[in-house]
Amino acid sequence: MSAPIVETRNLQVRFPLPTHFLSREKPVLHALSGVDVQITQGETFCVVGESGCGKTTLGRAIIGLNKPSGGEVYFKGQRIDQMDETTRKPIRRDMQMVFQNPYASLNPRRTVFDTLAEPINHLMPEKTKDEVRAQVEDVLAATGCDPSWQRRLPHEFSGGQRQRIAIARALVTNPAFIVADEPISALDVSIQAQILNLLADLQAERGLTYLFITHDLSVVQHFGTRVAVMYLGQVMELATAETIFADPKHPYTKLLLDAIPKLEGGSFERPRTPGELPDPVNPPPGCPFAPRCPLAAERCRTERPKLREISNSGSMAACHFAQ
Repeated sequence: MSAPIVETRNLQVRFPLPTHFLSREKPVLHALSGVDVQITQGETFCVVGESGCGKTTLGRAIIGLNKPSGGEVYFKGQRIDQMDETTRKPIRRDMQMVFQNPYASLNPRRTVFDTLAEPINHLMPEKTKDEVRAQVEDVLAATGCDPSWQRRLPHEFSGGQRQRIAIARALVTNPAFIVADEPISALDVSIQAQILNLLADLQAERGLTYLFITHDLSVVQHFGTRVAVMYLGQVMELATAETIFADPKHPYTKLLLDAIPKLEGGSFERPRTPGELPDPVNPPPGCPFAPRCPLAAERCRTERPKLREISNSGSMAACHFAQ
């Protein structure tokens, strides 16, 4: 594997919760609990898992929208999590994000041109007005947008058109790395394939690297290069997309795959998920999946498994019994 463009080492994010001012307890939500990932140049690194598992927090912590509580974040070999805003400003050109909801991520009072010009003016102040306008027009054309859209406001567009504009905004500074946080989940099914094809074409043309956050495993199967399966702020399994679907090693990965509806005997049958997601404020002491795992033993309830390579499989799994 080549040197990673993005790397996290023991990344942790904790959010303090509101309490009564007389309370001595200060509860903390453990959003990420020691995440180690390496994302190589040009790949689509997918992150999957149930709601609340830490997928979006991971992307936001890498980009810098959430401050890590511990651990390290590296971009092109340079540690960035401890940088102040002035030092990090040039790096922000190379790291951008596409948000989940195009109806909320665009300022309703700004025209499309103002929305796209703002990142250039802020991160590339050396650009002249003519260069800014040319750059905006180029990125609109690259994302399949009509140049006449520049003078219009977001409410005049459909969801798919808004997401194209949001993608254009992420691309306008010519980044190398993009966090795509469920970019198609808020769109009609008929539009989702168009946005995925657009992202794939842009990746091929511009050599982009994606951290692609999704809950749709069919997207992962056809769009992903490698996959990290997350649960309660931890990576449970890490492997190529092909390996994840052909030979999953972790019980939680198998549960996710089994939950995909299958037409058997003339009806859709979905297995019930045992139990509920543990409380992220008071996570279990051992394996976080132990309370729901059909294979859990006493060791699982007391000893947290480390993410390790499973011999001759091409997978890494955080499970005592994955072998």
